[in-house]
Amino acid sequence: MSGYSVVIPAFNAAATLAAALESVLAQRPAPLEILVIDDGSTDDTGNAARSFGAPVRVIRQDNAGPGSATTRGFSEAKAPLIATIDADDLWLPGKAALQLGRLAAEPGLAAVFGKYREFKEGGEPRAEVYDGWLRSCMTVRTDIARAVGPVIDPPGFSGDMVDWLARMREAGHRQEMLAEVVTLRRIRPGSLSYGRSHAAEAGYLFVVREAMKRRKAREAAEKSRRI
Repeated sequence: MSGYSVVIPAFNAAATLAAALESVLAQRPAPLEILVIDDGSTDDTGNAARSFGAPVRVIRQDNAGPGSATTRGFSEAKAPLIATIDADDLWLPGKAALQLGRLAAEPGLAAVFGKYREFKEGGEPRAEVYDGWLRSCMTVRTDIARAVGPVIDPPGFSGDMVDWLARMREAGHRQEMLAEVVTLRRIRPGSLSYGRSHAAEAGYLFVVREAMKRRKAREAAEKSRRI
C-alpha cells in the first residue's frame, strides 16, 4: 500500500481541529488516511473530527498525553510514510508534496522536517522562521517510527518529540531539515506551546536526564567490548 498516513494527537481541541484538518485535506497528494487520536477529550473533539467523514478516522483512548496518542497513531497507520501534526497547527500548501518528494529521492533518509512560523489566535504569522524539529513539521518512514519505540510523555507533556528524535538519531537514522517553511504553529493560552512553565521545564529536564542515561549505557557497553 502506497501513500502516507497523517496522525493527529488531539486533546480538547474542538476549537482548532477543523482548521488543522482542512490544511491537511488541502494537500496534494492527498493522504491515504487521517488518524485523529482523541486522547480522552472532554469537549467536542471527537465529533468535530467525525464531521469530516472519510478519510478521517477517530480513535479514542483514555487520556495519556500527546506522546502516547502519537504512538497509538504510529501503530494504527496503514501507509509506508507518516506525517504528523498537532491539532492546533496548520500545514502550508505544498508541505506534503515537498516532503514526500524528498523521501522518494533519498531512500536513506528516515525523516524530513521543514521550518515553521508562529501565529497567535486571530493574528498574522510572525516574521521569524524556526527549524521545525516538531511533530507538526515531520514526515517519517513508518517502519522506522515503530522501530524507534514509543513517544514518551515527560512530566508536563513537554519535550516528548525532543526525546524521541534524539533516540532516532542515536539509533543511526538520518534526519534532514528542509529550507522551506511548511507549518504555522499556533500560540494560544493553555496550549503546550504557550510560554514557559515549571511543568514544561520539568519535562525538558527529564529529557536531558534520559539522554545522559542512554549515553552512559552506551559508553559502558563500549568499554565492556574493549575489555
